[in-house]
Amino acid sequence: MVVVADDLVAAADGLVAGANEAGHHLLNMRCGRDYTPDAVGPVAVVYEGAPCPVCGQALELKRGIEVGNIFQLGTRYSAAMGATFTDEAGQQQPLIMGSYGIGISRLLACLAERFRDDRGLMLPPQVAPYAVHLVGLGKSAEAKAHAETAYAKLISAGIEVLFDDREASPGVKFADADLMGMPIRLTVSERSIQSGGAELRLRATGETRIVPLEALVNELSNLRESA
Repeated sequence: MVVVADDLVAAADGLVAGANEAGHHLLNMRCGRDYTPDAVGPVAVVYEGAPCPVCGQALELKRGIEVGNIFQLGTRYSAAMGATFTDEAGQQQPLIMGSYGIGISRLLACLAERFRDDRGLMLPPQVAPYAVHLVGLGKSAEAKAHAETAYAKLISAGIEVLFDDREASPGVKFADADLMGMPIRLTVSERSIQSGGAELRLRATGETRIVPLEALVNELSNLRESA
């Protein structure tokens, strides 16, 4: 028999190994003292350029994310619950169960891993909880009224809106909007009104432009269709 050891195994102390007997193990094993491998090399962990065990071609390392998981439950729960089926011989047998899961928290972690920058999330329109993050700025009655009107129009049009009408500074509101990462940020303020409407900013690209308040619904609907 050829004994092959990985580099990390050959350098480690205090390992546990099989004893060639059912139910028994050898403790505190050390390579070179308790056994001598015929070959030592990087065999347990794949590396860039390692030969594929199937075709022999060099492997490439790519980053991946675990979106879901699978558990083979067997008959543990079905037997306990009395969940059975009738087999070909007419006998009752417990169901063989499996669990296939994609969790919301896992999905959000995957999205954060892929869609982000140094300011926060950059959620794609298809998965963002809101299509628009509406930021109301200014203490004047006119600015507040325009922000409320914009919010009401978007809601009536069926556009999901997160409305930030807090009494907070513009810097805090903009930082929070970038952190949460909704695809579109709309800002209604005295300055935007003087410029002709609401300031529309795309979170993914940073592109900014002024959109007349009466054209907001059409503009956002076109952006959603092209996303």
